[in-house]
This record gives sequence, C-alpha cells and structure tokens, in this order.
Amino acid sequence: MVKKQLNTGVIGFGLSGKVFHAPFLHTHPGFNLKKIVERNSTESKNIYPELEVVSDYKNLIKDETLDLIAICTPNTLHFSMVKECLLAGKHVVVEKPFTPTSKEADELIKISEEKERKIFVYHNRRWDGDFLSIKKILKDNLLGDLYEYEVHFDRFTPDLDQNWRDKNIPGGGILYDLGAHLIDQALNLFGYPDKLNSNIQAQRANSPVDDYFKIELEYPNLKVVLTAGMMVKDLGPRFILKGSKGTFTKYGIDPQEDALKKGLMPNTQNWGEEKKKDWGIIDIIIEDEQGNYQIETLPGNYMGFYDNVYDVIINNEKIMVKPEEARNVIKIIELAFKKNITKLQL
Repeated sequence: MVKKQLNTGVIGFGLSGKVFHAPFLHTHPGFNLKKIVERNSTESKNIYPELEVVSDYKNLIKDETLDLIAICTPNTLHFSMVKECLLAGKHVVVEKPFTPTSKEADELIKISEEKERKIFVYHNRRWDGDFLSIKKILKDNLLGDLYEYEVHFDRFTPDLDQNWRDKNIPGGGILYDLGAHLIDQALNLFGYPDKLNSNIQAQRANSPVDDYFKIELEYPNLKVVLTAGMMVKDLGPRFILKGSKGTFTKYGIDPQEDALKKGLMPNTQNWGEEKKKDWGIIDIIIEDEQGNYQIETLPGNYMGFYDNVYDVIINNEKIMVKPEEARNVIKIIELAFKKNITKLQL
C-alpha cells in the first residue's frame, strides 16, 4: 500500500513521454497520471482514457493539484521548463540530458534547493539489465582488478532524421543523446575521471551535428572507453570488460525499450528479462584453470527510477540520480567537445 498518490502531469508525448514515462506513471500505484500535454493531437487519450489532454504546458504549471511534472521535450526546452516548474512549487522529472550547459544545470540545482523541490533526471540506463549485471560482477570481484571498461551504443542510421536530435541546436547530436547514457553509467561506476580524451565527428553526408564519438576517460590503473556511431551496420559487443582474472563480453541491448515501443506495460509478466542467447560471457581463471561460461543477465527495471522518485518525495529517502551527478555528465560532454586531453578538476 502506498501512503498517497502523487498527482502527475507529463509535458510531451513523443518517444520520451509515450514510451519511457507515461507507462510507468500509469502502472505505478504511487502516481496518478492526471494530465498530458500534446500540442497537435490527443493520442495519449486512446491509451489512457481517464486522463486530461491539454495543449499548453502552462496549464500544468498553474494546476495547484499537481505534485510532479515530467518534462519530455527537446533538450532546448529543458532549462526553461524545469525552472518554471520549480518556481511554481512542483517536483520535476526531466529527460536526460539535464540541460545543454552545466551553467544552466547549476542554476536549476540552486533554485530547487531554495524552493525545497526535487529534480529527478531520467538516466534510466542505470536500470538496464546488462548494467545492473556489470555492477554485480564488479561488486563480486569476478574479474579481479579492472583495467579496461569499454561500452558501445552503435546503430546503423545512414539517413538524417528530421527531428531535433539531428539539428544544429543546443543539446543536439549523438553525444548529448546517447553519450549522456554512457557517461552517466561510467561516472556511476567509477566517479569523476582524472583525464579525458575525445574524438567527435559528423560522419554522415551533410550532417549538421555529431553522429560519432569516442571518449576515453582515464582513472588510476583504469581506462574507460565510451563510443557510439550511427554508421555501424555489423554490431559488435556492447560491453567489454578486462580485469586481472579475465574478461566479460556482452552483446545485445536491454529489451525494455523494444517492449515499451510495442505497447507493453511494465507490469507485464517477466518484464525486463533477457533471452539466454544474449547473456554475457565471462572468461576467467578459476583455481589456476580457465573457465568460460555465460552469466545470466539480471532483469532490467526502469520502474526502479520511479520507485525512487516516489520514495524520495514521500518517504524522504536518498535520491539515486542526484542532479549534481547529471550536471557532471554535462560537464564531461562540454569538455569532450574541446577535443583534447584535459586535466579535469571537480
């Protein structure tokens, strides 16, 4: 039993609002999905007939019954909308990346502290099954001393899209889009790095924004490689970890996004479970003998993000994605765009 329901509104019903937020707010008993902003349609009403569809986001900001607003808009609108929501006394969920600049993120953090309202940045890939499995592998010290961590987020999309992600605007491009996920995961595992090196390119013909990156983060005795591209037809491993006892290699991607795009709800049976063929392979030395075997991927659980949102607001529990951590993701992106080796300071 939940203590109370949080009345919630969602701004935007594109990929983010439709796939990554509304299904969880609808099925979680702690939230009452009350309103959704759609400027040009009422598509959400077909899925959630009980809610109210409005065309102006200010309707949500002025609604005194709403406790929480989820902002699922293009990156250029994050700063202004989060600010308006905080000043109106609302708690806020905002899609990653937090803001296009770390300066904007710092300002929002300050406002949230002054208004005693929470900002939750949706770094949902912390709840990917493969990432949860890697955290357990490292916690159990199965690989010994880790000296290399490499992760890919590759796709084959040779044609430019017409959406905002492929436009030369603040927060556009692959580094802000997919890179934010990989950077957040790395910082969550290893903290802020000592050095950074980057290679950022626009590989597709006439692309106005970056569509490839390779970032290297350096830590004492550890190299972290984060890379993604839109011109990778034959996908290789997603994760490659190398340690003093052996390696872990993982292909495939968490199944939750695909399930959500098919219209499944996160209370579906066996949610987030991965097929055995996609489980990772660990190759390690066990009692002086080589051992090679599959490790079952832990179920992914994006609902864990909203579990934490509820527990922070209602039960005053610790926030799992601190806004300062999300701000640090933006700092890394800003440094990466300098395209050189930089000594980082907190």
